Amino acid sequence: MAHFSHLLATNYKSIIAEYLKEDVPSFDYGGYVVGEDDQVAILYCKAEGVLAGVPFFDEVFKQLDCRVEWKAAEGDLLKPNGKMEIGRVYGKARHILLGERTALNIISRCSGIASRARKVHDLQQAHGFKGIIAATRKTTPGFRLVEKYGVLVGGLDTHRMDLSSMVMLKDNHIWSSGSITEAVKAARKVCGFALKIEVECQSEEEADEAIAAGADIVMLDNFSAQGLKDAAKSIKQRWAAKGVNHFYLESSGGITPDTCATYFCDDLDILSMSTITQGVPHIDFSLKINKKQ
Repeated sequence: MAHFSHLLATNYKSIIAEYLKEDVPSFDYGGYVVGEDDQVAILYCKAEGVLAGVPFFDEVFKQLDCRVEWKAAEGDLLKPNGKMEIGRVYGKARHILLGERTALNIISRCSGIASRARKVHDLQQAHGFKGIIAATRKTTPGFRLVEKYGVLVGGLDTHRMDLSSMVMLKDNHIWSSGSITEAVKAARKVCGFALKIEVECQSEEEADEAIAAGADIVMLDNFSAQGLKDAAKSIKQRWAAKGVNHFYLESSGGITPDTCATYFCDDLDILSMSTITQGVPHIDFSLKINKKQ
């Protein structure tokens, strides 16, 4: 059975190495104090949430010659009563403590994103919305891979990973190139057939121009919930009458987990939210060396 960890090639290992380098750029003074004794550290979860980021946590300690044993699986909804043991780390004391904060920071943030994504996913299921709910590219520089991974574990779509993954023509692109038509034409010339082109539109008129120009995805930006429903229905019906149905309609801008359900409708294909990765509370984890008796 495939797991999300199978998506990770080898680049994440160098990312983890950079995280460790950032945290200890010169001497590890605390490591000098605790020494080389073999120890066991218990990983506790202290708040409800979805566990995510296991392969990153594992890689931190693998690079430090430690071993992790898990008592919970990635994607599990953890409901601790106070605190809950979910894993153990085995290795030399200084190595465990060298990786402690980096590893905890990773799973705390990744699990927070997965928890919010799961909440929205469950809301989608409850309302029977058949479209795609996606995050956005509003991520933390240097931490995007972990954050997008958390989105997947939580059950939502990552949207584009970077500027090379899909062509998104926003208002600034349109203004700089002169028109939607010219922007789409120029983009297609260089991106070829393999990449989709998405155009941000502020009105039905702009959406019509984008569709006529050959856009694959039309983003209706900053529409109210009812305005979005009315526009999406109108656009889909108008172009269906012409026998054109090659495009997707996306809604984005100001949508939150608390308001997203008001946007759900049959004419909407994609709903994207920056709040899947922004302003997300972290899940509280701690790692404690098992005291010798």
